[in-house]
Amino acid sequence: MKTIDFSYFIERYNTGEMNEAEKTWFEKELGSNADLRKEVELRKRTDKMLKNQAVLQLRNKLEAIEGARSASKPVKNTSKRVTFRYAAIFTGLIMIGSLLILSRKPLTSDDIFSKFYTSYEVNAPQRSLQAVANTDYSKAIEYYNVHDYRNAAMYFSKVIENDPHSIESTMLYGVSNFEERNYPEAEKSFNKVRMSDSSLYVEDAEWFLGLCYLKTNENARAVDQFTAIKNSESIYRKSARKILRNIK
Repeated sequence: MKTIDFSYFIERYNTGEMNEAEKTWFEKELGSNADLRKEVELRKRTDKMLKNQAVLQLRNKLEAIEGARSASKPVKNTSKRVTFRYAAIFTGLIMIGSLLILSRKPLTSDDIFSKFYTSYEVNAPQRSLQAVANTDYSKAIEYYNVHDYRNAAMYFSKVIENDPHSIESTMLYGVSNFEERNYPEAEKSFNKVRMSDSSLYVEDAEWFLGLCYLKTNENARAVDQFTAIKNSESIYRKSARKILRNIK
């Protein structure tokens, strides 16, 4: 059985971005998965700790500025004293903001990919129907489900050779090559799916095409691809928006 990567869902849950259906599903998972509960709590504590550190740094900076101000020659004019105090606070905020920005390490393409990627699931009803009629397809699915993507790609290619119009096999052939880091071959498959008459896998193909650009460090093409997804009605539009915020 395939293990679910909960990283993406944990972030959405802790930041309150889940819709009701997602939240119901995730809380059901929490009820039966002790390790997942620990991970969620750890993420919450980590986020809280980072926020507290930022507040503490700001407080220390402001106290240092206020101490330096008090040690200087007293200012008789009350309005000037108030002006200096606000100036000190404003300066402190600028300093802390700058420190936080400079200390934030930019995410690499691999970091972004790891943060947002979840493996592609096979459509179960279509899988069972095709498997009965096609031995190569059945073997391809078996290899795919145990993450043996090299053999999966080989058998999907046999299916496509006999049936070039099998869009599902073309999509899964592309994903198998993607998992094997054969990105040029994967791109060919995803572009073929995008240009097909079938709309069932188009959104998936567009998403994976953007991931191909991300993995090959073609950031300009990745930005264009994810921007198009963000501005569409795609099921990946929210994830595309988040990726765009992280691409350098």
